[in-house]
Amino acid sequence: MREQNAQLTEKILKLKEERNAVILAHNYQIGEVQDIADYVGDSFGLSRVAADTDADVIVFCGVHFMAEGAAILAPEKTVLLPEILAGCPMADMVTADALREKKKEHPNATVVTYVNSSAAVKAESDVCVTSSNALNVVNSLDTDEILFVPDMNLGSFIADRTDKRMIMWEGYCITHHRVRAADVDAAREKHPDAVVVVHPECRPEVVKKADHAFSTGGILKFARESEHKKLIIGTEMGLIHRLEKENPEKEFYLLHQGLVCPNMKYTNLEKVVAALENMQPVITVDDEVREGARRALERMLAVS
Repeated sequence: MREQNAQLTEKILKLKEERNAVILAHNYQIGEVQDIADYVGDSFGLSRVAADTDADVIVFCGVHFMAEGAAILAPEKTVLLPEILAGCPMADMVTADALREKKKEHPNATVVTYVNSSAAVKAESDVCVTSSNALNVVNSLDTDEILFVPDMNLGSFIADRTDKRMIMWEGYCITHHRVRAADVDAAREKHPDAVVVVHPECRPEVVKKADHAFSTGGILKFARESEHKKLIIGTEMGLIHRLEKENPEKEFYLLHQGLVCPNMKYTNLEKVVAALENMQPVITVDDEVREGARRALERMLAVS
């Protein structure tokens, strides 16, 4: 396997140079994909890299909405998603049509949409947020009523920390949502000297049981800067690979064995090679949708 990966890596490096391509990998990708990427990060951070890069081709190793994000911010570039079936169940829990109907029920609400959503849904929104800047963006808005889409768990995390009236869309990340408060108790019993750090996409009762709740970027920063040598991590297992690479002197334990996103594991080195060889699958966003989505993203950037 190691020899095969080395051969695939060599082929990727050659194709990348020929295509003037950059490879972006989300923190939840499998280890060998993270290792061949030029940049590893969260979905929006990688999209910003995509917008700033001089590369002609962007290979986005993630899920569909992430590649759309790159296409929104870098429409002049070719965006490739190595596995076209890599979707996001939470993003699929809201459609543009359904959001338009919900907006009619709450005409005075500002629509705040998590970046884990389709371009069409972003285009129907007033502003986008990430898990790291959501609270700051919400508090910056000159409105008392927020329609938060689509993650009710992240919405609850914000609601506990703001005076705004939060109306939640009933969506969630199926991976983070399967973790229960009892799982935190069990992890603490197994590793009593470890600190518990979770993602705010977890259920509210899990967040309350944890010591800290951060975005993936926040978890990485905390792990680097913390004096704690043992950490229980409550987010998708792919982050452990990067945490161990960056902090070899520390120990990391996955909070729950169910913290695996199948969609994030679809991409492998063979599919990256195929994408670069065939220049497919290409992800594009309709111009009208792209302009609406871009406005929502730029409003977020103006705050954060």
